[in-house]
Amino acid sequence: MDIDDAALPITDNTAKSRLEIDVHGDVAQLEYERMGDYVVCLHTSVPEAFRRQGLGNRLAQHLLEHAREQGLRVVPLCPFVRYYVNRHPEYAAIVAEA
Repeated sequence: MDIDDAALPITDNTAKSRLEIDVHGDVAQLEYERMGDYVVCLHTSVPEAFRRQGLGNRLAQHLLEHAREQGLRVVPLCPFVRYYVNRHPEYAAIVAEA
């Protein structure tokens, strides 16, 4: 099922420490843990029906942009976020390796 992912808002569910995009009741999410001046990316998941439509990229970009704006460092333990960072060197300055 194709979706207009740009129209779907990203919500920071701080109670569950994750970014979320609700797609008709299914939730794409990027789990993180805030540790002082660091944001540790733990896991990204997108419902099967909505994979390969940019939702994971939007979540990763949102987290990285927010971290940069707040002066935070990002630890990409999540393989998807690590892959995203490797493809977008503009975030290299805020990435901290584990």
